[in-house]
Amino acid sequence: MASPITPSTGLGSGLAIGDIVTALVNSDKLAKQTQITTQTKLVTTKLSGIGTLQSALSSFQTLLKPPTGTTSKLQFAGYAATSSDATKVSVTSDNSAVPGTHTVLVKKLATSSSVATAAFTGDASNSVIPTGGSLTVSQNTIGKTYTIADGATLASVAKQINADTKTTGISANIITDASGSRLVFGSTKTGSGSDITTSSDIAGLSIAAGDKIDTTSASSSGYIGDPPMDADVTIDGFNFTSKSNTIDKNLGGVALTLKPGSISTTPVTITVATNTDGLKASLQAFIDSYNSVVKAVSTVTKATVSKTPDPTTGATVTPAALTGDSMPRSILSALRDELVSTGAGGDLSVLSQLGITTAQTDGTLSLDSTKFDAAMNKGLAGDVQTLFSGTGDGSNGLIARMNKAITPYTQTGGIFDTRTTSLNKQQNDLQDQQAALDLRVTNLTATLTAKYNAMDLIVGQLKASASSITSFFDSLNASKG
Repeated sequence: MASPITPSTGLGSGLAIGDIVTALVNSDKLAKQTQITTQTKLVTTKLSGIGTLQSALSSFQTLLKPPTGTTSKLQFAGYAATSSDATKVSVTSDNSAVPGTHTVLVKKLATSSSVATAAFTGDASNSVIPTGGSLTVSQNTIGKTYTIADGATLASVAKQINADTKTTGISANIITDASGSRLVFGSTKTGSGSDITTSSDIAGLSIAAGDKIDTTSASSSGYIGDPPMDADVTIDGFNFTSKSNTIDKNLGGVALTLKPGSISTTPVTITVATNTDGLKASLQAFIDSYNSVVKAVSTVTKATVSKTPDPTTGATVTPAALTGDSMPRSILSALRDELVSTGAGGDLSVLSQLGITTAQTDGTLSLDSTKFDAAMNKGLAGDVQTLFSGTGDGSNGLIARMNKAITPYTQTGGIFDTRTTSLNKQQNDLQDQQAALDLRVTNLTATLTAKYNAMDLIVGQLKASASSITSFFDSLNASKG
């Protein structure tokens, strides 16, 4: 038969010591544990809410001001230029472009300087320069002097020059043929007059201006192929030259980029027309990202109402992460103030003129295509960029003003960072309180268990004594009988 005594039952007293200790300990820790649990849940929820807002605002700000080197999705040029053959001549336009059709004929491309030194014995890695000295590399009358150490190779000299390529625009390579190895200099600068020259007290490293290299002669140095030249372009019958293959000053508001292979007797047609589709796509991207912020604010602030009371609290309203917090309302207020501001002014001063309206129910924006098309038909396309991008430094444009309104929240050390740091500190403090409470529970459990076990031992001893006395008197009575 199994023993009715469990490990938590006192052997002497028969009391459920484990249950008694647990009940006493739970009663002692209840108030503090409830406080810690409630505060931890509140802090965790707030951190989640701030994270939701931060994500939405950061995405909106990235749209407004994309990272350097990336193309913005918001292109508000009123007119857009297109090329009949972008593989030959690509084209971009700004807000000063006007509708029209133009023909572009490319006769020459702007080229850069390419020159080579005399040949040195050996290949790229072991072509040793006989003596040390100095080397000055010049372009457009600007030069940089390098010190060449004794025993240097062409490879080590090329490394010195390439270390400065970002600032000088000149790079060096090595070509090896039957005559030996030569330093070859190239440049990112194009156009007539951009010749690279070198001067040196080391034989073989000097390259004089205007000298053409004889590739069959080891001692010859000079330019390779042809000297650098300007681009030669005809636009609508007018002839222009340009030191660059990007031409942005000859056709108002339109920049042309001449591509390799663009030289042809067949002209490329450039068309500038109202950028209706591009404007609509950019406006919709702006609206969608703005609405994501509005919806994020609603998510973290709008309480949930239920017909069924909470089984624990009896409440029918469950607050959201930041219900009652002023910060989300401040964000919306700051953004809405910019939406209704006239900003740069002009014929197009408010979004409603483009068919963009605010829903009264939830504050989201929407675009009415019919009203937008009507605005385009009124000739307001050219004013859209002014509204969004502003004038002058752009600070009065909607994009810049929206970005400025967001920055105090998203910047390093800003409102989000400050709130998050404070909440994390509270969270760490609560974890410390929980650890202290757990230690107290452990110690109290051990103390009470020890006391009850000591009591149980005494009770057991008393029972044993009582049983012995009873047995003695029972034996005595039996002997008298």
